[in-house]
Formats: sequence, C-alpha cells, structure tokens
Amino acid sequence: MAKKMNVESFNLDHTKVKAPYVRLVGVIEGDHGDKIYKYDIRFCQPNKEHMDMPGLHSLEHLMAENIRNHIDHVIDLSPMGCQTGFYLSILNNESYDEVLLAIEKTLNDVINATEVPACNPVQCGWAANHSLEGAQAIARKMLAGKSEWRQVFAE
Repeated sequence: MAKKMNVESFNLDHTKVKAPYVRLVGVIEGDHGDKIYKYDIRFCQPNKEHMDMPGLHSLEHLMAENIRNHIDHVIDLSPMGCQTGFYLSILNNESYDEVLLAIEKTLNDVINATEVPACNPVQCGWAANHSLEGAQAIARKMLAGKSEWRQVFAE
C-alpha cells in the first residue's frame, strides 16, 4: 500500500473514479465550530481528457463570479492544475443537495453568459487567454452528465 499523503486528492485512486461527479473531499472544523466543506467538482475523466486552458480559464471566471449568487459563504472556487475539474470551498453549509443545485444553476449561468467577467488586463493575470464558447461547451457537457454527479466511482 502506498504511503498516505498529506493532500487528500493524492490519496484518491484516479483510475477508479468516473467523471463527471461532485465529491465531498472533506470537512475542516475551526476552533470556534465553523466548518469548511471542500468539494471536488470533476468535469473530465482523469488521465483520459482535460479542459483546454482558454475554456477552463473563462469557466473559472464565470463560475467564481456566479456561484456566489446561488449559495452563501463560498470561500473559493479554484481550477485543478490537471485541468480536469475545480475545487469548491464553502463555509458552514453541509447540504450536498444545495451544493449540487448551486452548481447546476451556475453552469446554466455560464451557458447564458454573453461575456466573461473580469476578462481584461486590469482584473486578470492572463486576459488574452479566454474563450466564452469554450467555457460554455464545458458547462454543457457537465450538465449533460448531471444524473451521474452523485456517483464518484465506476461500478
């Protein structure tokens, strides 16, 4: 058996998961009882496919801006370096169903968007690297697999 790593996702067997899915990675409780819920939102099958950077980058901007309209206490929404998904961190919200609904609404916002928010050199570190159409294609594909979001592992 491999040595247990400090990073939770390094302990996940990426050959056994089946994207798309939304997985609760873990819960961290603070000294005063606040809890941070971290989710793995997997868009692409690990080691088989990945999101292209312009589409992923625009999807990040669109989701980070819009998810906060659908669920309270979002701490962060960040892309994975492997380009297969995002991490979502939320404070004090243990409702998996509410998170799934917020993701669905946010992806619909992406599909209906007419521009990428903060897509300029003042607000973005790589403003030339965006694709609204790419983000929308990724969002459509993820929504098409919505019935699979609760199942993390292949049967």
